[in-house]
Amino acid sequence: MPRSLNLVASRRRRKKILDQAKGYWGKRKNVYTIAKNAVEKGLQYQYRDRKNRKRTFRRLWIARINAAARINGTTYSKFISAMNKKGMEINRKVLADLAIHDPETFAAIVKEAHA
Repeated sequence: MPRSLNLVASRRRRKKILDQAKGYWGKRKNVYTIAKNAVEKGLQYQYRDRKNRKRTFRRLWIARINAAARINGTTYSKFISAMNKKGMEINRKVLADLAIHDPETFAAIVKEAHA
């Protein structure tokens, strides 16, 4: 019995990898075996960095809140502690946005937390 080849499926599989490698430099974009390795590595970075993005933004928000809190005469840790004791539930993303775009409101929140 002759060997059966599914060229349609194998071409589609290779084309999918090469399409994902679009924009890569040199042989990484048009040589299948090299492109496959580059795409797999890229997908690993993508998975990892979806997690890292959340950490990075939280660090940014905390830095912004700390800077604004210090302008208002307190520190980040004292401010968050005071908010928790008062039962104020405002997340860090919103606090950081207020600290940047609406300092008067942020100052009022700091005052309320420490009152």
